[in-house]
Amino acid sequence: MQSNNSVAAAPVDADSTTAWMSQGNCRNYAPAVFFPSDGVGVDRARKICNNDCPVKDQCLEYALEQRIEHGVWGGASERERRRILKRRKLAV
Repeated sequence: MQSNNSVAAAPVDADSTTAWMSQGNCRNYAPAVFFPSDGVGVDRARKICNNDCPVKDQCLEYALEQRIEHGVWGGASERERRRILKRRKLAV
């Protein structure tokens, strides 16, 4: 599904640790969609991620490992990622 906010794809280095990003549903949208300023924007970004994104799990794990604080990654908001990290810390 193409969006009116589509952007040109950047060249991909297949050996990069982030090469999986070129496979994500997000590639068809402007980055601003995934850095919303309100809950409605978060829901929109989540729907894009949750619409059978082939790299959703990788994306979420990347954001958790890199401690990315802003935006929607792998279908999870900043708050949701903080909760996941807290649960993981408590489980150890």
